[in-house]
Amino acid sequence: MASASTPSSSTPSSSTTSASTASSSASSGEPAPERDIQLDTARLRVLAHPLRVNVLTLLRQRGPSTATRIADELGINPGSASYHLRRLAAGGLIVEAPERGTGRERWWESAHRQSVHDPATGPAEQREAGRAYAQAVALACVDRLRRAAQEVPLLPAEWYEAGVYGDFTLWLTPEEVDRMRAEMFEVVSRYRRGEAEAPQGAAPVSVQVQAFPVPGTVDLDASGSGI
Repeated sequence: MASASTPSSSTPSSSTTSASTASSSASSGEPAPERDIQLDTARLRVLAHPLRVNVLTLLRQRGPSTATRIADELGINPGSASYHLRRLAAGGLIVEAPERGTGRERWWESAHRQSVHDPATGPAEQREAGRAYAQAVALACVDRLRRAAQEVPLLPAEWYEAGVYGDFTLWLTPEEVDRMRAEMFEVVSRYRRGEAEAPQGAAPVSVQVQAFPVPGTVDLDASGSGI
């Protein structure tokens, strides 16, 4: 396993997860209209909750599931899982999978491959909802990384040695961050494929992409408007 930490510039480190199917603040590669969804204001508000983001991510990473199974996976109670599933369904982000049902419990699946929201191109009325969504995505990523960290001591050698955890500290302008993000997404898009196309021995791998000013180093907009 590669790992690195950088209190100053020039020390490399690694990335984390955001799985090819998880909600993200921008798309991994070019959106596919038939499989991806551009989030409008209403759906941004539905997803402005880290647990709801993780429920949706779980369905996209692992396939159809039930409230009970999701509750077990995320360590929440089934009632909470059912509530978040209903909210996601009302927002058109998940649909029932009746062919999997037994009549005793409802099965749900994601309606799309990924959610797409680019704050640079969205309308002005989406700014507040978009920031709340971005915060929820960040918190959801933290929770998924925490759960992944619990498995690190037990990973098979080949996965442990291939995995990577770490970070860089770079001095960049917003324009450079945007350019670097686009380049990283191009790399991710080259490896995107479904389970049916994956080679033997493949598993769902979560690749988180995060780039943000080191906390406390830029002047904050107290209004939160971003204007």
